[in-house]
Amino acid sequence: MLSHPVKTARTGPKRPINLSLNAEVLDAAKALGLNVSQACERHLTELVRAEQMKRWQVEHADFVAAYNASVRDAELPLDAWRTF
Repeated sequence: MLSHPVKTARTGPKRPINLSLNAEVLDAAKALGLNVSQACERHLTELVRAEQMKRWQVEHADFVAAYNASVRDAELPLDAWRTF
């Protein structure tokens, strides 16, 4: 897992790359005036964040389960003052 969160298009530096895309989809996107670079970057950012979240959950599953068990068994420290 990455040790840092993904920077957004507004904050991270940009780097040119070569990318192969379906020609028909690319032509349609250009005809609609869509910014292909921004669209690809947004979707890739979403994919990276989802994968980071999934890996964090797997990596920390034991801790989360232990914490939930301790709360279930011993209740929350201020549970007596809860109004809901």
